[in-house]
Amino acid sequence: MRTVVMGAGRSGLTAARYLAAHGHDVVLTDIRPDPGPELADQMARAGVPGVWGGHPLVLLDDCGEVIISPGISRGVPFVAEASRRGIPVIAEVELAHRVLRARAERGCILAVTGTNGKSTTTDLVAHLLRAAGLPAVACGNLGLPFLEAVEGAGPGTRFVVELSSYQLESVVAFHTDAAAFLNLTPDHLARHGDLEGYRRAKRRIFERQEAGDLRVVPLAHPEWWEDAPGTAATARFGWAPCEAWCDSGGMLRLGGEALLSRRELRIPGDHNVENALAAALLARHGGAPLKAIREGLRTYAGLAHRIAFCGERGGVQAYNDSKGTNVDATLTAIRALPGPLVLLLGGTDKGASYAPLREALDGKLRRLVFLGEAIPKLQRDLADLPHETVPAFDDAVRQALSIAQPGDQVLLSPACASFDQFNNFEERGERFEALVRDWATG
Repeated sequence: MRTVVMGAGRSGLTAARYLAAHGHDVVLTDIRPDPGPELADQMARAGVPGVWGGHPLVLLDDCGEVIISPGISRGVPFVAEASRRGIPVIAEVELAHRVLRARAERGCILAVTGTNGKSTTTDLVAHLLRAAGLPAVACGNLGLPFLEAVEGAGPGTRFVVELSSYQLESVVAFHTDAAAFLNLTPDHLARHGDLEGYRRAKRRIFERQEAGDLRVVPLAHPEWWEDAPGTAATARFGWAPCEAWCDSGGMLRLGGEALLSRRELRIPGDHNVENALAAALLARHGGAPLKAIREGLRTYAGLAHRIAFCGERGGVQAYNDSKGTNVDATLTAIRALPGPLVLLLGGTDKGASYAPLREALDGKLRRLVFLGEAIPKLQRDLADLPHETVPAFDDAVRQALSIAQPGDQVLLSPACASFDQFNNFEERGERFEALVRDWATG
């Protein structure tokens, strides 16, 4: 029977290519009108046929399974009809899990979800494991598809998998040896309906866990996880005594052992203290000893596009937080820097109000620069704050750099997706850094 892969992005192409290579009848379908020459060549070499311009229902005839890319909602007609016919609909991460667990050496899966901080935490866990001399790869929503990581990994590899709510919607047997649910704030509400729907999708990360597995959760918010499925042991992180915590003197502790002072971390902000604590718990479960965790925390420089310092001139520093694609992520970035701030906001609006930024900006705002498609809503929510409106990205960045004064930080933390002017947040961040380099060198 045929497998239909929906969405010709990196994860969809990886799934289709894998299935074709292993003798499956597979077809890749996408709403774009044509694949373009590069993708067409990749598919031809892999022996993967494509259907373009939509997802015709005729593809469900003699279909045994549908694999959907994260950006495709389970509510689209093709997926809804597949479900009505009893055809399984799974995510690419589910396929990767199936492939990995079918091996004699079943691998170790350490998974991370949450509204914010999951990419940093995922990358940090892999860094801590490698500091212990253990083979580890960060993958999933972070960029490298889980299946691609599985294909390329050797025995003993720890797979540190970032999972979005979109991916977790479509898992079935997916089982993690350890999993962290970092935090929860409103995001993707158009997809999930409300915050509770979003929370239910997130907590599915624990669904298949068993005794001997580990559930890593925030001490301060038991309401996010107390009703989670699975029978794993619980380890909490936070700011009061628990399994991993930061004491009043700023010392990070893992159980009864001191790790390091928060001043030794190279990643700024309270949120990164929490990320580090969660990462330490996951890495320890993955086999890293305390000494390696301590050294790995000291040496971790942070994730690209996440409050990353990228240039300085005349006492003005520039920070790339292009991965700040929602309001809560931008709040985190604002709180992590001392100010005064020239803050670039805008892109593709995601539905949440920008008003919560007001309190965090109080006393540390130099000026806002509004850009992109979200300008009308930004003006509606924040127009009484000092601001300029510059629709085009390059012009907005140059304007922000020109108005900053010595001692200021110019921060790109858009609180929006990037799709109005870029393909993804990485491309947006790379462009920002290129403009900063030009500015910093005069």
